[in-house]
Amino acid sequence: MSAHAWTEADIPDQQGRVFIITGANSGIGFEQARALAAKSATVVLACRTPAKGEAARAAILADHPHADIRVSAIDTADLSSVRQFAERTRQEHTRVDVLINNAGVMAIPRQLSVDGFELQLATNHFGHFALTGLLLPLLNATPGSRVVAVSSLAARRGSIHFDDLTLGDAYKPWPAYEQSKLANLVFAQELHRRLQRVGSPIVAVAAHPGISRTNLFSSPGDPWRKQLGAKLFGWMLQPAEFGALPVLYAATAASVRGGDYFGPDSFFEMRGRPAPARIAAAAKDAGICRRLWEMSEQLTGVGYL
Repeated sequence: MSAHAWTEADIPDQQGRVFIITGANSGIGFEQARALAAKSATVVLACRTPAKGEAARAAILADHPHADIRVSAIDTADLSSVRQFAERTRQEHTRVDVLINNAGVMAIPRQLSVDGFELQLATNHFGHFALTGLLLPLLNATPGSRVVAVSSLAARRGSIHFDDLTLGDAYKPWPAYEQSKLANLVFAQELHRRLQRVGSPIVAVAAHPGISRTNLFSSPGDPWRKQLGAKLFGWMLQPAEFGALPVLYAATAASVRGGDYFGPDSFFEMRGRPAPARIAAAAKDAGICRRLWEMSEQLTGVGYL
């Protein structure tokens, strides 16, 4: 089946497979979890706030009473929390079939994480880089495993400020967000290359949700632009369940190959059904990819392969 016509109904049966979704208590992360639970997957809701994760679990169980849904705490902006989550996962699971690096924040005021990183880059990139590396042994031991990085259309406008990743006095919420989402896409592309180089069977891919109606538009920071954008472009905001489709396709479709990138197929990739998406030029630049990877290993203390 082509990606163009793909819907939730086309997700194959996932009985016996384990999915980890960061930021799964709301937005497209919740929709991913709901859809996978309906297909009999074991789904780990990896959430910063366990109470919100439990509420999401209850909502899914209300529709799918026999679903295997678990909640586990993680704050991707805190590397100690990431390490604790990875250790719990290694103790509780003998396999991880799909890791969906979905959690994110968007266009917030400048803050530094507990590890000293700009908070959007910490939450959206560094935490997921570390998490993937720490779970790599489980992924490598699971036949057919995948890592899905959730990027954004904003990646096309982004650039990696290698000389000052925190952006210092030049900080602006949207360029910082664009940097973090470009980092997600760069990570997926470079992970694919490095896995290929060592002959690993793990499939590394990326997806973006287009422009979807989620709580990111009501999150703190630059509220007038977010609210104005939601009002002006509300007609093109697709429901969260549609924004989840490219990610679900990347996570489950049999035709997916390492290095692929998916997004909506209509109106400049803003809405529609899953289809191949255009990869930002920077994510194709071997020098940028290598440099970000090496900096990420150094700054997180997590080495790969």
